[in-house]
Amino acid sequence: MSEGEKIRGRNGRKAVVAIFAAAILIASVMPFIFSDDSNAGCEVLGAGSTAPATSAGSTHSLALKGDGTVWAWGNNSHGRLGDGTTTDSPTPVQVMASADVPLTGVTAISALGAHSLALKSDGTVWAWGSNTHGQLGDGTTTDSPTPVQVSSLTGVTAVATGENHSLALKSDGTVWAWGNNANGRLGDGTTTDRLTPVQVSSLTGVSSITAGNYHSVALKSDGTVWAWGQNNDGQLGDGTTTDRLTPVQVLTGATAIAAGNYHSVALKSDGTVWAWGYNGHGQLGDGTTENRLTPVQAKGEGILTGVSSVFAGGFRSFALKTDGTVWAWGSNGSGQLGDGTLDSRSTPVQVKGEGGEGILTGVSSISVGVSHTLALKSDGTLWAWGQNYNGQLGDGTSGPGASKSTPVEIMSLAVDDGNSGLSTTVIIAIAAAVIVGIIIAAWFLLSRKRS
Repeated sequence: MSEGEKIRGRNGRKAVVAIFAAAILIASVMPFIFSDDSNAGCEVLGAGSTAPATSAGSTHSLALKGDGTVWAWGNNSHGRLGDGTTTDSPTPVQVMASADVPLTGVTAISALGAHSLALKSDGTVWAWGSNTHGQLGDGTTTDSPTPVQVSSLTGVTAVATGENHSLALKSDGTVWAWGNNANGRLGDGTTTDRLTPVQVSSLTGVSSITAGNYHSVALKSDGTVWAWGQNNDGQLGDGTTTDRLTPVQVLTGATAIAAGNYHSVALKSDGTVWAWGYNGHGQLGDGTTENRLTPVQAKGEGILTGVSSVFAGGFRSFALKTDGTVWAWGSNGSGQLGDGTLDSRSTPVQVKGEGGEGILTGVSSISVGVSHTLALKSDGTLWAWGQNYNGQLGDGTSGPGASKSTPVEIMSLAVDDGNSGLSTTVIIAIAAAVIVGIIIAAWFLLSRKRS
């Protein structure tokens, strides 16, 4: 081999090494070039996905998966599970838009009593289950075992269910209501049932809504809390036991609200928790069982600090802390507080971990039914505890002996993207590296032939 050929060979090999090095560099930086910084440190749900959510009804449960589908389990009288039947199910079944088409595109859910609501991404509201008072909002009083669209309602951003009435918050800050209007729970100044939505009187600038059995509560963007409807136990918090047909102001400085059967809870901007109304099981958290007609602070010195949100249902209340732990108080006859006992509590106790081991951590949201509780963790897993007579925990069991006093895992609500954990950007980078490798190999072979 001549000296010139040797030099060309060495140069060719150097060129190949250089191109391979460039290919490796390109592959290594592509994930950063194509990445979305907004997803740093959090789970990527994928295009068209939504945040998972849960809602606990009286004796049934709902779950919203990241793909926008809705699943239900427990008591199915009146068709409240939305699967087209009235058959109870101790495990999740999919809510169906029709016999062969599942309900999709859902962004929020709510359940209480014997009916359920779903908010779709287009701002429409869909309802199913019991309709004895028009709580489905379709202009009839006919039960429906599959979702029907609530009449003349668009631009909705949140929904809430009472025992047999429904609420919707629109993007313009107004609140709309339909169903049973005894005690004035619809807030339109009358006690007349409504089969389609009516606007709650004199209420604007609302940022959040919730409903108890027979009363309704709204949080305005200025931090004021307003309530209307039944008030026999002081659940409206206005210092009386007089029912209100239109909203009355309760307190200021609030950042979150919740409602149980006959009590209400608020989280204030200073991190303190306040409650009012019926307190027969200690659900106000003030260390007594005395009803309160105005807000009292839940006792939690050294405990109720760093609270990020509050939840309520039945005869109990919950606080979720920023560290992902959960604290509970109130009725506990079926283990619905999750502390491993059946003892009611008038001050907060911490919810324990699976099987009573350690504590429940990593929680992002709570949903409180009449006698059971659901918790959604940040990893997308759903956990449940409390009464399970109708299979409302969703663990495949039911009956008086099936209740759980500590959390059990039910299902995952996270989106399965089918990529075995590889992100889109990583796949793009791998594909690019393969393509560059093929180009290099082809160039090298052609170079050898020319030489």
